[in-house]
Amino acid sequence: MIDNDLKVSPATGFEVHGARGRFNAAFFSVMGPYIEWSLRRHKRRVFAELPPTVVELGSGVGANLRYLTPGSTLVAIEPNVPMHRRLRAAAARHGVDLDLREVVAERTGLPDRSVDAVISSLVLCTVTDPAEVLAEIRRILRPGGTYRFVEHVAAPAGTPTRTLQRALRRPWAWTFEGCSCERDLAGPLRAAGFARVDIEPYRLHSPFIPFNTQIAGVAHA
Repeated sequence: MIDNDLKVSPATGFEVHGARGRFNAAFFSVMGPYIEWSLRRHKRRVFAELPPTVVELGSGVGANLRYLTPGSTLVAIEPNVPMHRRLRAAAARHGVDLDLREVVAERTGLPDRSVDAVISSLVLCTVTDPAEVLAEIRRILRPGGTYRFVEHVAAPAGTPTRTLQRALRRPWAWTFEGCSCERDLAGPLRAAGFARVDIEPYRLHSPFIPFNTQIAGVAHA
C-alpha cells in the first residue's frame, strides 16, 4: 500500500508524512508545558550554563530555547519541516538567533571540531542509527566540548513497563515519527568514544507509560 501523504526530502532523505508531521507539531505545542514540567529538573541540570552558540539535534517546536540566554545563537538541526513555523516563532519570543538547518542529525554539514555544545531531548529515540548520530556529534565537538542529553529509553527486561513498550512499539513509532520506546541508549553513549559520559537514569510518573523510563547526562569530548 502506498502512503500518498509520505514525502521524502531529496536534500536529506528524511521522510516527512504530511498529516503526521502536522500532528506532531501541534501535539508538542499543546503538550509542551506538561512535558517540560515533567523534565525540567533534569533539563535544568544538564542544560545549565550553555555557551553563546549551541547546536541542537531535533529542535522541534523550540522546547529547549528557554535554556539559552537571550542573544544566543541556536543552530537547529530539524529536518521535519512542519515544525519550522513554530520553531521560528519560539526563537523570536525567547530572543534567540536561529540558524535553522533542514538536515538530519547523522549529517549536520558542520565543520570538524567546530562546536562547544550539542544538546538533544527526546531525539535519539527517533533517529535511524544512534551510533551514527553519536559519531557525528563527536566529529563536530571541539576537545572539551559537551553533548548534553535528556532521552527516554527501554525499561528493564521483564518489567511491566517493558512489556507495554513492546506491545505499543509499532503504533508508537508510527505516531511519533519513528520513535522507538525500546532503545538502550546508555550503552551506545558509553561506547561512542567520548572522554567521559555521566548518565543519570530516572523514572517519570506520567500517563505516557512507555515514555517514563529516561536518562539524562553529559558526554565530554
